[in-house]
Amino acid sequence: MYRTKLGELTNEGKDESGYAETDPTGRYGRLDEVLGKGAMKTVYKAIDEVLGMEVAWNQVKLNEVLRSPDELQRLYSEVHLLSALNHDSIIQFYTSWIDVERKTFNFITEFFTSGTLREYRKKYKRVDIRAIKCWARQILRGLVYLHGHDPPVIHRDLKCDNIFVNGHLGEVKIGDLGLAAILRGSQSAHSVIGTPEFMAPELYEENYNELVDVYSFGMCVLEMLTSEYPYSECSNPAQIYKKVTSGKLPGAFYRIQDLEAQRFIGKCLVTASKRLPAKELLLDPFLASDEAKRLPKPKLGSQKPFLNDIRIEKLRLSDDRVRTNMTITGTLNPDDDTIFLKVQTADKDGSARNIYFPFDIVTDTPIDVAMEMVKELEITDWEPFEIADMIDGEISALVPQWKKWDMPQQHHYAFDYQEEDEGHNHPFRSFSSCSSSKLRFRV
Repeated sequence: MYRTKLGELTNEGKDESGYAETDPTGRYGRLDEVLGKGAMKTVYKAIDEVLGMEVAWNQVKLNEVLRSPDELQRLYSEVHLLSALNHDSIIQFYTSWIDVERKTFNFITEFFTSGTLREYRKKYKRVDIRAIKCWARQILRGLVYLHGHDPPVIHRDLKCDNIFVNGHLGEVKIGDLGLAAILRGSQSAHSVIGTPEFMAPELYEENYNELVDVYSFGMCVLEMLTSEYPYSECSNPAQIYKKVTSGKLPGAFYRIQDLEAQRFIGKCLVTASKRLPAKELLLDPFLASDEAKRLPKPKLGSQKPFLNDIRIEKLRLSDDRVRTNMTITGTLNPDDDTIFLKVQTADKDGSARNIYFPFDIVTDTPIDVAMEMVKELEITDWEPFEIADMIDGEISALVPQWKKWDMPQQHHYAFDYQEEDEGHNHPFRSFSSCSSSKLRFRV
């Protein structure tokens, strides 16, 4: 924590950029949008102008916090500790400062899109067990990191309200380290502090270590699975205290249907002497079972289509829309072996029209002439390959020795129906000297 002067910042109303206020460097701009509010601080949405990234602006009114030395110490501890931590499962800290004129203490942390894990779980009531395991792994990795410090760091208030979510990434991180403590000397802490529903029995005995976080973690997993607050059957903290200290588990624990999940949570809630550290718990089969089978995050274009090409083709061809009634008939002139294709269609008023296209068996192909028909007649509800099939049948009937045109079995074409530039060939064909577009006529 450090003091700075505000420089050129205008304190009356919003500044020129539309922000409610900015930090001393001008890098961070706070909006009026409130992300969350607690007894001690208010969290606003803000932006990091350098990275173009949304951040969380945590603000504490000094007049309120200075009334309680304990609250001030808690605030200082959270900021000091956050600034020293760096892990993917721990909320990221960026900077802090005191605004002397506004009498506020401010610090910037990373922004989470989906609020707390408790809020997220209430919003999405049906979540697969694999998602629960994924969240649990991330939280445990964060605890392994905290407890791996020398001396260890214990959170002391781990609960779903203090775990934050980026829902679009499936990412959860531990936050709100205001009650965290660093174990020193005797390697045990002596303050009774935390949220009763998540507090380990030894916390009430004022002699505990980092294993209290493992107990709280177990209660978090219980809430993730059941969407129930632990000991919701109790009406006051005294009843919770009585159950916890007598070793009675929450009623929600016995409503867990997945026996493997129940066994895992039970390991977290045993007495401290039998409780495994976070590092060992991370290796439990309940969490490790899906680790090797986990699929990579989906990428755009990687998902296979739900219908194969043939089915898609059938689906498209079986469309119920009314199509233009069209027939193609071939005629051979025996005097000069000229072939004309008569295309008969119906106008909008129902009257028939006949259009003739010449077909040169030496230079033309069915697909070439079909594309010419589609363009010249402005046909929109027939594909060129469909018309080419009809042309091929007519030519083969008139000229038996006609070699069937070579068209792939799967018809996937990207046709360019625009006029060709003068002097350039169409990308799919070369016209003969007697272009069908010039010789066509109608009756």
